[in-house]
This record gives sequence, C-alpha cells and structure tokens, in this order.
Amino acid sequence: MQTGWIDFVTDPPIAGQPEPAWIHGAPSARRNTDPPIQVHAHDPHTFLLRQSKAVHYEGPFVFLFLGNERALLLDTGATADPHRFPLRETVDGIISGWLAEHPREDYQLVVAHTHGHGDHIAGDPQFADRPSTTVVGVDTASVETFFGFDSWPEQVVRFDLGGRVLEITGCPGHHDSSIAIHDPWSGFLLTGDTVYPGRLYTEDFPAFVASLDRLVEFAGARDVTGVLGCHIEMSRTPRRDYPLGSTYQPDEPALRLTVDQLVAVRDAAHAAADRPGVHPSDEFIIWNGPCRGEQAKQLARALRDRLRNQLRRS
Repeated sequence: MQTGWIDFVTDPPIAGQPEPAWIHGAPSARRNTDPPIQVHAHDPHTFLLRQSKAVHYEGPFVFLFLGNERALLLDTGATADPHRFPLRETVDGIISGWLAEHPREDYQLVVAHTHGHGDHIAGDPQFADRPSTTVVGVDTASVETFFGFDSWPEQVVRFDLGGRVLEITGCPGHHDSSIAIHDPWSGFLLTGDTVYPGRLYTEDFPAFVASLDRLVEFAGARDVTGVLGCHIEMSRTPRRDYPLGSTYQPDEPALRLTVDQLVAVRDAAHAAADRPGVHPSDEFIIWNGPCRGEQAKQLARALRDRLRNQLRRS
C-alpha cells in the first residue's frame, strides 16, 4: 500500500456530517448576499456543492468525490461564467486543501455528468484547459466508452478513484445518457434528475419506469445511506412544489431521500404509466408527457410568487 493511502474499504459507509440547511435564495435579487456556491463537506473526501438560486433559478447540486489517485466532479452547474459561478476556483481550492493534507505527485480530475441537460453541463468550459483533467462527453456513446459499458443501460460498471470504487449504471428516461452512481464510502446513491424532491420530468416514460425498477433493485443490494438527486423543488408542505423559475424557496425539505422514497417514486411511476399528465405525491411530482398546460400554470405561479416576495421586502 502506498504511503498516505486512505482506506476507503474497511468500514464503509461512514456517518459523515448531517445535511446542512441549504441556502435557498432571497425574496429580492437586490438584497441577495448568498455566496454563488454553498460547499458542504460531508466528510474530508466527499463534498456537496449547491449553485445559488440567485445565480440561476435551477439551483443545481454538484458532487465532488476524492480518491487516492483521482477525483470525480459530477456535473458543472447551470452557469458558464466563472465570475458569476466560480466552480473551477471552488473545486481547485477543495482539491488543493486536500492535497496539502494528502500529498500526491500526480492527481487527476475527471469531470462527468449525471446527464446532458444544460443546467448540469454549463460549467464544463471552465475545466477545458485545466491540467490533469478529463471532461467526459455528455452523449450516451461518450458515457458508454469512457466508463466501459458493454451493455447499456442495465450493466453495472466500476470506476476506481484509487481505492474508492464507485458503481455506475445507466438510468435513461429523464435523459438518454442519465447515470446513477453508488459510492460505498458515503453510502450515497446519486440519481441526477431521475429521482429528487421535485418535478420528475421524462423524455421517455417507459425507459424511466424501467430505470426506476433497476434502481430499486440496485439500491436493495447495497448499503445506501441516502438517495441524492440534483435539485430541490418541493416545499415541506405535502404535494406543494415551488414553481418553475423560483429564486426563493424558504421552506425546502432535505435533498437526501431514503430508499423507501425511491421505492415510492418507482411505484408512482408504474401507476402513472398509462396516464399522461401531472401526478403529484407528497414528496415529488411525476410528469408523464410535456404537460404544456401545467407548464403555463408554473410560469404564472412563478410570476405571482416573485411579485409577492418583492412586496414583502419593499
């Protein structure tokens, strides 16, 4: 074993730090003093980052896993401009601090994605000229090739960060290149936009249901401490979401879901399979189809909420 080699195998999953209260925006952008990125160290080798909703209403989460030989950055957020959204600067700072405590002669960074939608890949150009860095393409063929899939999407492949071995499987439906990742060290199951506390949009509903079936089976065979998606769109009020475009969400639930909640999403998707439309549950909302009428309602709700919040602070 190399000097300074961290043991990621003997006693996982570790407890880690509790999920923080996420910064959720402000009623008026003129009064917003949120940092552009909120960083939470779950443990010294696992970081959850959230893009400020003042920078982009999507407020996506980004994940950084550090192993002995390389780190994995999963997603790059919704904003390309490094001045407004200094993702590379933030990631470089985390990795530099980690290397100060765990010196390595060579340390690689892999930038990959839960899926290829714009609010998860916009920051990719920030890493284009970074040394010792690989940015994985966002199309399905690039994902298959890089991670070594021979049978997409049902195959489970292993990706070694240097003693910290992640398991990756395909989960198309929301997007054709969607993946899910299990990290035995933290116990996290990362599900991108396939499962999270919010509106679960689908491009291919049969593929979405099939992916959920596989994810439930996948999670049942592993020690999963939490199911983490990339957004929070629900409020703590059952069946009540924040509308599309919201930049202020003061009553958010936790990001982390349980395996039981993953099963509930799977069951709800099966129930909605033959019924196009919007299907609300207490902790998530399934959209089967484009649901254009509901999209119009979302925009109207967002406008009302924005005006109401501005009046509260005026």
